[in-house]
Formats: sequence, C-alpha cells, structure tokens
Amino acid sequence: MKDIVSAQRRYFNANHTKPLDFRIAQLEKLRAVLRSNEPALEAAIHRDYGKRPFETFLSEFFLVYDEIEVAIANLGTWAAPSQVDTNALNQPATSYVLPEPLGSSLIIGPWNYPYQLSLAPAIAAIAAGCTVLLKPSELTAHCSALLAELIGQTFAPDFFAVVEGGVAETTALLAEKFDIIFFTGSVPVGKIVYQAAARHLTPVVLELGGKSPTIIAPDCNLAIAAKRLVWAKFLNAGQTCIAPDYVCVHRSVYLAFLNCVVEEVERAAYDVDAGNYVRIVNERNTERVASLIEPAKVILGGRYDIAARTIEPTVMRDVSWADKVMQEEIFGPLLPFLPYDDLDALIANIKDRPKPLSLYLFTEDAAVKQKVLAEISFGGGCINDAIMHIANGELPFGGVGDSGIGSYHGEAGFRAFSHYKSVLDRAVVEDPEVKFPPYTDEKLALLKAVVGLGG
Repeated sequence: MKDIVSAQRRYFNANHTKPLDFRIAQLEKLRAVLRSNEPALEAAIHRDYGKRPFETFLSEFFLVYDEIEVAIANLGTWAAPSQVDTNALNQPATSYVLPEPLGSSLIIGPWNYPYQLSLAPAIAAIAAGCTVLLKPSELTAHCSALLAELIGQTFAPDFFAVVEGGVAETTALLAEKFDIIFFTGSVPVGKIVYQAAARHLTPVVLELGGKSPTIIAPDCNLAIAAKRLVWAKFLNAGQTCIAPDYVCVHRSVYLAFLNCVVEEVERAAYDVDAGNYVRIVNERNTERVASLIEPAKVILGGRYDIAARTIEPTVMRDVSWADKVMQEEIFGPLLPFLPYDDLDALIANIKDRPKPLSLYLFTEDAAVKQKVLAEISFGGGCINDAIMHIANGELPFGGVGDSGIGSYHGEAGFRAFSHYKSVLDRAVVEDPEVKFPPYTDEKLALLKAVVGLGG
C-alpha cells in the first residue's frame, strides 16, 4: 500500500493529472469500461445480494453515467479561473481564484450501493485532477473483485487503483497520508476515519446517515404520498442512507394514510424472486434489523429469514420516540409510523435528535413548507417526494452535523476535491507611501478614509 500511495503522489507531482484533456480522457475510459461490462457488473451485484438489472441500472449506473456526462460537459467552466474585484488598497491589480486539484485521494466506498457510491466520488476526483485510490466494501465481495479487475485493466495504478480487503487493509490505508479522504458509511466508522485524517491534517468528506424523518401534513395527497414513500423506502430493501427512516403523520389523516401505505406495499408485491426486491447484505445485518421489529406494532409484514437474508417490507404503527426502532438508523425494510398533533412539538422532537441526512415533507401548504425548511437542519431532501433529490446532479449532496461533512455531485464534487487558490496579480508601479514607515497620524487618517472610516 505504501508503494501505491507513493507512486500516486509522484504521478500527481509530475503534473500528469492536471491537463483538462487528460481528465476528460480518463472519464471517457471509465464510461467505456462500465458500458462494455454492464452484464458482468449486474451479475456480480446479483450474486452479492440479489439486485436485478433494472434496479441496478436505475440506482447504480444511471447516476454514475450522469455524473460522467455532466463532468465532461462542464469541466472547462468549473476549472477556469474566476476573476473577483480588487479593493482600493491593492490597485492597480487583478484578483482571481484558481481551482487546483488537492492531490492524492482515498475513497472508501460502502456496500449498499457498491458501484454508485464508490464511482461517483471517483468521478469527482478525476474531474478535479486528483489521483484515486479506491477501497470498495468487502461486504459486497463480488462487486469489489470485479471493480478491482476492471479498474486494474483500464487505468495506470499510479493514477487510479483499487485496494481490496477489510478492516485491516482500511486501517493500513488510513495510516498513510493523503490530500483528501472521502468516506461513505456509518457514523461510528466515520468518526474513526475523521480521527485518522486528523493525524495528517487531511481534509475529509464524510457521507454518513442517520434517521431521516418524513412528515405527512394533513393537506397532502395521501395516495401520491404513499406511492412515492413506499417506493423510496423499500428500494434496495431499505438499505439506503437517505431512505425514509420513520414517518410522522398528522393524527387527522393517520389511519387513512396507513391504509394507503399498506395497499401500496401489497400492490407492489415486493419479492426477491420477482426482481423488485433485494436481500439484506449479510446475516449479521439481517439479525440487527430483525431485532428492531416489535411484533405487537406490526400491521404488515414482520417475517424474516436470517439464513436467506430476507425481511419482508414491514409497517409498524403507533411507534413512540422511546421504542428500540427509534434509537438507531434502521437501514432495512422497516417503516415505523408515529402520529403527531402539533407541528411545533414535532419539530422540537426532531431537533432534539442528531441532524438527519435527509428530510421529506408532504404538503401543499406554503406556510408549512417555509416553517419546516426554516426550522429543521438537515443535509438535503424533498417536498412531496422522497430520495429523488439525489438524482439531480445540480443539487449538492451531503450531510450536516452527525450526518456528514462536505458534499458532492456535479460541481459540488469538483469543488470537494479542489483547492481554490487566491491570487493577487499587481502591476509593477510605485506604491503609495501610506503603508510604509514612518507611520504618522496623517497616514492613519488616510488609511481609515480608504475603508470608509474617515471624517
């Protein structure tokens, strides 16, 4: 690993990654290798946890291809120097900000979307002009092995390499010095990454998670809300960092909305064999999620098979803030419902907890929209939809507080892997004597006048 890290640093320091035509060529190579190997990549993710081609393309390749297209189309604009005003004290001069790549990047990918959430930050790093060392998750072993094979066949390891392994390999990588570390995963592991980065003063982007709330206001369209919410929750069997984690429904529409949700789940007929549902990634996670089910509150689903790594889409009603299912991010196909009467009290309850990665509000009331957006801090979200904000590359994606640090997608990704260098380019002329000794009361008065404090 030390050899790979050193080789990538030398490659970057030799300025190979900085020309824009080089970066575009690498993005085109990545797109080509993914397109030509889609069937093999689909087979690998199916072997890992049963994801079928349609869902794989929708939730993995679609966003990756979009990121590549957007980066290629806009790279010249993103990388161009931007001129800013020059103040009176520095005249005559030109002032500008010059984007430059941070350098060598370490990207630690997660298991839940093993292609999208590993390759999207890699695309941003390549666009910014960084080298990339990618560590995929060992929990999706077939995806990891195939990514390592394809990247190894396509790119020079001095520029883009994949290191496979588990905790030991990740720990060894974190002991090395990088110019930026990008991590997607759980809050506890995010803290470990942050601490390791601090030893080298390495900047980080942490894409974490948390309990993302959904609020159902009394005026919302219940049928549309149920359809969008159910799809967003049970996509990937709930193993999505921005999945709706729990649903707070106004009591006046509580039972009606529960019925809509149950009907929508039954209509969708989620089943691994039908190709519209996936397995839990491993037995340990299956056991963890299953332990959060409280049978007395289940109104739909609730059955699971640890050995087969399956849990039915499960709806739980009348959950309280103190229940076990409300104490940690679910990251699985359980959907707990809590009734609320007063929006202010609900907002206070949400604000008492760690800031969520996402929030979803279903309402057509402009005042309710404004109130929720103004009072609750969250990474990003939707009004009258769920999780679809991730599909708009113009929206920076990231968390806040416990749910993450930094953001990416589109230009935000380019910025995440770049340093914006400030430059003052002064004309070679005689300077006014005001800033040079000897310092006098007259010079002080003139200096104050320059910043508007004279007279």
